[in-house]
Amino acid sequence: MPDIIEPTAAASPWHEGELAIQRSLGVVERMDGPGRNFVRTFMPEQHRQFFPLLPFIVLGAVDPTGDVWASLRAGKPGFMQAPDPHALALQLPRDRADPADAGMEDGDAVALLGIQLETRRRNRLNGTVRRADDNHFAVAVGQSFGNCPQYIQLRDFSFARHPNTPSKERPVYLDSFDARAREIIANADTFFVASYVDRDDAGRQVDVSHRGGKRGFVRVGEDGVLTIPDFAGNLFFNTLGNFMLNPRAGLLFVDFSTGDMLQMTGEAEVLLTSPDIDAFQGAERLWRFRPRKVVHRPDGSPLRWSFDAAGWSPDSLMTGDWKEAEDRLRATARAGQWRPFRIARTEMESATIRSFYLEPADGAGLAPFQAGQHLPIRTVIAGKPVVRSYTISAAPSDGTYRLSVKRQGAVSSFLHGLVAGDMLEVRAPAGGFVIDAEERRPAVLLAAGVGITPMIAMLRHILYDGVRKRRIRPTWLFQSTRNLEDRAFDREIASLVAAGEGTIRLTRVLGRTDGARKGVDYDANGHIDLPLLQSTLPFGDYDFYLCGPRPFMQSLYDGLRALNVPDARIHAETFGLSSLIRGQDADLTAKPPADVPVRVVFASSGKEARWHPGEGTLLDLAEARGLSPEYGCRNGSCGSCSVPVLEGDVAYPRQPSLDPKQGEALLCCAVPAGNDGQSLHLAI
Repeated sequence: MPDIIEPTAAASPWHEGELAIQRSLGVVERMDGPGRNFVRTFMPEQHRQFFPLLPFIVLGAVDPTGDVWASLRAGKPGFMQAPDPHALALQLPRDRADPADAGMEDGDAVALLGIQLETRRRNRLNGTVRRADDNHFAVAVGQSFGNCPQYIQLRDFSFARHPNTPSKERPVYLDSFDARAREIIANADTFFVASYVDRDDAGRQVDVSHRGGKRGFVRVGEDGVLTIPDFAGNLFFNTLGNFMLNPRAGLLFVDFSTGDMLQMTGEAEVLLTSPDIDAFQGAERLWRFRPRKVVHRPDGSPLRWSFDAAGWSPDSLMTGDWKEAEDRLRATARAGQWRPFRIARTEMESATIRSFYLEPADGAGLAPFQAGQHLPIRTVIAGKPVVRSYTISAAPSDGTYRLSVKRQGAVSSFLHGLVAGDMLEVRAPAGGFVIDAEERRPAVLLAAGVGITPMIAMLRHILYDGVRKRRIRPTWLFQSTRNLEDRAFDREIASLVAAGEGTIRLTRVLGRTDGARKGVDYDANGHIDLPLLQSTLPFGDYDFYLCGPRPFMQSLYDGLRALNVPDARIHAETFGLSSLIRGQDADLTAKPPADVPVRVVFASSGKEARWHPGEGTLLDLAEARGLSPEYGCRNGSCGSCSVPVLEGDVAYPRQPSLDPKQGEALLCCAVPAGNDGQSLHLAI
């Protein structure tokens, strides 16, 4: 009986550089299967049909000195043919003006990117040149795979001259970027990048790929170094992985309206951490490119492309630009300062909740924040400065601070009277009630009344991040209000649910249903409780997020804990005077409160007082001594009352939701710690 030959599993195509970046993100195992199945050693039929449709091909090649170049070569559709799955034949005459041409001799390793700008389709191929003569060559397929349509702007093409007719303009060889080169880069929303590695197991492997974003997404430094954000993609990291092992890179910028081509070769550096990453909207990494050789080829391409505003990639529009990033960095540098902000507009969200859209008035931008955080504000009422903190009801990607305030006291009533053009002072956002949009465990958002404000910020962030990364975190939103008139954000939430296409589910609960239609205006009557959750949520493991009045949150928290939901899975926001009593184990490392009177010195004012056990917080003590420290929430969630501790220690009878900074105390919830009678000195 003949031996049975088992099929051999495809080897992983990832080399150590690609794996290094995948490891930094914890996605090595997740990408192993797609790598083995998606990266093929042949062209599938759809790729064989695709390449003959194209009027141009992007090439990556390595010249005899080891420099890598990216290039674009044009031909009438049909100049490429795939006679079989293992070879792509190209009818292209030699072009000695193209620096990439020297790397396309017989036996050379090359890369090809077929990209159809009018449809956003693209497929990649790398392999080995099989040259017949100066007008024809084929590429023997080494690797073949498709790419997603992200960041590709739609453009229609036409020929300004026959593709085989060379340009009458001579190449210009530059030592550094001149004004025209800087103009091409500054206006670019697209460029192409070539890279390569020499592998022990597979020889030389060249790659060429597309990069896209808003105009100006490539920054040109005074020293000529380019800085490029790397956005969410397929997690292959072919280009950046190559840079990790071999920093050589070749870039190609094309002026699509004139056909000018700007080709350069030099060295690249990958940055996995940098303040610029946090400041640039959508950036997950950065890389820098230092050019050594630059070639400007006026009219280098016979093709011209037309573009209109409708052609922007939705993915590109979700990213930022360098001016915005620089504004954010300036705002971050002023994080500890009160800054002037102007009310750009206001909008009533319900009978009692008004939204305020704020814009900076000091020339800096918005300090970066996380969905769910507070914004401390300061204003003057009746001649006295007042500090409060309100949840930002916008997502970080929205490019604005939106505060949605319920009228329920003197300060909120004052704010409701403000109009567009009025000013407030604002400090950097703070707070630990935030959500991870990339977590795979489903999220359950539970909001009562104005507790919807952090939830809508989280929902907007989950949707934005999910669309950008092509995986929306499964989310259930439960929203309860006393009546229909008090419910905020109806249309906005409905649009978010629709955009989630089944990944976001909404349950609306009304205490009073007068004039409301079940199934149209609401889904359940009463309030959010465990029976409602158990009847709505499928069996599974969830992260719960709670925001609302204290009885609402405490009841749900206690009920979830009784069902053995881990404390770490229950996240709660507090506002006003509310606080949540958690049933978690005591923190044995925390300092205990003092059990004897403690002398407290308010060093800046020259005053002092004696604190007695059970008398209240340090904020209470300071106010009783006639001081007026800043505060916002009075429950340890906004950070407005944080002050330096000059001598001694503090304790927290109830752990604040915001972690105090090292060497500082949150006055609103801190008391002196047990310290053998040592006095406590505070910078007040």
